[in-house]
Amino acid sequence: MKILVTGGAGFIGSNFVRHILREHPGYKVINLDKLTYAGNLENLKEVEKNPNYTFVQGDILDGKLISTLLDGTHPAANNQPPTAIINFAAESHVDRSIEDPASFVKTNVLGTQVLLDCAKKGTVDRFIQVSTDEVYGSLGATGYFTEETPLAPNSPYSASKTGADLLVRAYHETFGFPSLITRCSNNYGPYHFPEKLIPLIITNALEGKPLPVYGDGQNVRDWLHVEDHCRAIDAVLHKGMTGEVYNIGGNNEWKNIDIVNLICDLLDERPKVLGQPQGTAPTRSLIKFVKDRPGHDRRYAIDSSKIKKELAWSPRYTFEEGLKETVDWYMSNREWWHRIKSGEYKEYYERNYLRR
Repeated sequence: MKILVTGGAGFIGSNFVRHILREHPGYKVINLDKLTYAGNLENLKEVEKNPNYTFVQGDILDGKLISTLLDGTHPAANNQPPTAIINFAAESHVDRSIEDPASFVKTNVLGTQVLLDCAKKGTVDRFIQVSTDEVYGSLGATGYFTEETPLAPNSPYSASKTGADLLVRAYHETFGFPSLITRCSNNYGPYHFPEKLIPLIITNALEGKPLPVYGDGQNVRDWLHVEDHCRAIDAVLHKGMTGEVYNIGGNNEWKNIDIVNLICDLLDERPKVLGQPQGTAPTRSLIKFVKDRPGHDRRYAIDSSKIKKELAWSPRYTFEEGLKETVDWYMSNREWWHRIKSGEYKEYYERNYLRR
């Protein structure tokens, strides 16, 4: 199988590229990524010399480029058109979508439409749209999102992902296009860009900086280890039914403040993580509550019973196990995130957290 992975230099995409090349060594992967601020080729160092892997820098809005990749005439395709597309390419940070909704509409909605238009003319027999549980909106204290839950996005980011999902559905219904949609809960794990909650808290704590927590910290998310997510997409790629939606959750509901406290405690178990002598204030003393973001959904929780029953997938990680592993990864890979937490990201971080 030859797969076109879009957005494969980002957090989830790069983990999936490594997963698919490891689990299916005969497969070929073309990774198309624009390399915006969150796209990082360092994430793929271990596969860059793999003969079955090819990187192409480009934008999913570039229809001419997409067409050459899908008809096999692009040098990266080597006259062998991909038969599957997995679309990870997206602007994904809610806070940034509040600042600049237009860029989210362009990439997430129009970019998906360009991919669909090009793909329906070619040899693609599998198109997986990687989406999010945020398209469902917010839950109360009880209940779960199912694949039948009405779409009710509350941020420009989730609205743009909803628009993309509806286009994917429409192309299946109108053209018989072989598309599938996955909607996952919050991911965590290695190579996560340090603007999201877990890597932000870990890396700030390691630097002795304030640990910003929105509002009262009581917002609840269902956490999914990125490797479990990759295994689920793998299952959908090989066994999913076209036209279907599959929810992917980790069965790990946690309040934001409880996650922050757990990270602090894990770091305090590791001596001198802050570069300070033993006996200094506990890491929890760095926690700083900041003004809540607009439209902050209170609770997400995923019902994954469909993918478990139909595709025999289930998460392997408990949150406690996965979080310990993630903390250790960031401690062992300081150079990776030190290089990221500079320049444009630093300016953004200061603007959105330190000036509140």
